[in-house]
Order: sequence, then C-alpha cells, then structure tokens
Amino acid sequence: MTEEPSLLRPYLMTSGRAQPVDQSLEIEAQVMTSRLGAASHPKLTFERQEIVSLCRNTMSVAEVAAMLGLHIGVARVLVADLAELGYVVVRRPGNHNSHDLGMIERVIRGLEAIH
Repeated sequence: MTEEPSLLRPYLMTSGRAQPVDQSLEIEAQVMTSRLGAASHPKLTFERQEIVSLCRNTMSVAEVAAMLGLHIGVARVLVADLAELGYVVVRRPGNHNSHDLGMIERVIRGLEAIH
C-alpha cells in the first residue's frame, strides 16, 4: 500500500500560503544563490537551505521543485520568499531566452521529474 503524501508539510513550509509574494514568478525563471544567501545559509530553515545550496548552480524554479521533490507551487513560494529577502537572484525569462534549447530542455526534464 502506497502512503499518501502529507499536505501538512507543504502547508508548514509556506506558512499556509498558496501564492508566492511575486505571483508572476515563472517556473522557467533561473535562480542563483546570492552572496547574502551563501553567507546566511546556516541560519536558514532546512528547506530554504536546500534551495540556497542547489542554486549555487543556476537552475529553473521547475528544476528546484523536481530536485527537492516539491510541488511546483511550493517551490515558487519558497523561491519568491528567498528572492525577496535577497538570498537568491532570479533571472526572468525574456525574448532572448526563447531560443535557448538547453534551458528549454532543462525545464522539460524538471517538469517530467515532478510526475
């Protein structure tokens, strides 16, 4: 018998919020740890530490969700919080990325890993 995933943990991680502080945060947005984030790593909560560690190598919000086994909505809330506090830098997609096949493939792999 497969155990059902708990809804309590995501609720606690996001303080009950279903929407990120930046509701326009795209799942393909690229996330990178800032100097402040690297310096503050030991003081962060476990989930935020994981994101700051992962994003030492730039990756999309979708990849963060897939790597940590998080629902995409939870990842968006946590990444947006970290960005607002200055712990990560978010590079928003623009027309210049629309033909970046590597980025598109990484986002697709991240989305596939969520399922």
